Amino acid sequence: MAAPKYKRILLKLSGEALTKKDKGILDFDFIAKVAEVLNRCRAAGVEIGVIVGAGNIWRGRQGGGMDRKQADHMGMLATAINALALQDSFRQAGLDAVVMSAVEMPKFADAFTVRDANAALAAGKVVIFACGLGEPFFSTDTAAVLRAAEIDADAVLMAKNIDGIYTADPKIDPTARRYDEITYAEVLAKQLKALDLSATTFCMENDIRCYAFALNDPDNIYRVVMGEHIGTELHR
Repeated sequence: MAAPKYKRILLKLSGEALTKKDKGILDFDFIAKVAEVLNRCRAAGVEIGVIVGAGNIWRGRQGGGMDRKQADHMGMLATAINALALQDSFRQAGLDAVVMSAVEMPKFADAFTVRDANAALAAGKVVIFACGLGEPFFSTDTAAVLRAAEIDADAVLMAKNIDGIYTADPKIDPTARRYDEITYAEVLAKQLKALDLSATTFCMENDIRCYAFALNDPDNIYRVVMGEHIGTELHR
């Protein structure tokens, strides 16, 4: 077996990627496929952190006239639901998985600390980060890149509903071109919707490498881990 390109990764899963209209808020068959791929990554010696959004349940901006902080708190709780579902599927696939929450909820998850997260990863556990950063106004993108820095991840894998970063929205502009690679400075200058502004700036300042690729085929996770160039590479 070839050696993986990355020893430790932070996988960012969008909530929308975990659902299908005919299967409620969570498609457990699809999640099981993701778990199988992560099992292959673990067998190859990769240490895995996962952070999950909650677009399948609730986004803060859905709150309309709600207080933004309250709406974002609801979003954090929704990520905890997704994280617990992932943990169960991962364990059924034979992975030792632990949920660490930025918001203390000891009946459901361990409290996040950098020390405990790194110890769990080194012990071979998959660490699932819930509740973002535990603060309103910050997206899961920002939480993902900050957690990646805290655990010294070699790369952030952004598993999305689209197969990379484009010059424009390919659903609207048929001439949109996908980037094979792009710098964070270019993302900011071109105002591309790759990551949110705070996450992009953080990656640029801290030299964090990201890959954006489609999750429609969960095997793409393994391909990126093993060094195959798919999707779009983002770098400083």
